[in-house]
Amino acid sequence: MNIIFGDPSNTIPSHYILLELDTFRRDGDTKTTTAYCLVEKPALDELVNIEAYKKIHADVVKYFKQQHWDYCEQAIHGLMGKWGGELDTFYADLLDRVKQHKQDGVSDDWDATLIK
Repeated sequence: MNIIFGDPSNTIPSHYILLELDTFRRDGDTKTTTAYCLVEKPALDELVNIEAYKKIHADVVKYFKQQHWDYCEQAIHGLMGKWGGELDTFYADLLDRVKQHKQDGVSDDWDATLIK
């Protein structure tokens, strides 16, 4: 999986698939950076469903930020193995975070940003 940090919109050829992953912030800093995954060659058997996978992936990122944990859990399970398995590590990590947030809740100032 190729990961790009920052705004890649002007530098990525249109035949690649660009998927938002996470937003990061250094501890003590206010500046955030968004990470994207660049899918170069989706599996041939997935081509028919690529637009649906892109939509579900975007919805997972969107609904994670909105704390819709149940949707995220279901959608992530559906996305596992897609994209030729390239994003499975990301999905597994995100699923762990969803389960943790669902169990423990989040603070009032939580904004889905990963602090490193």
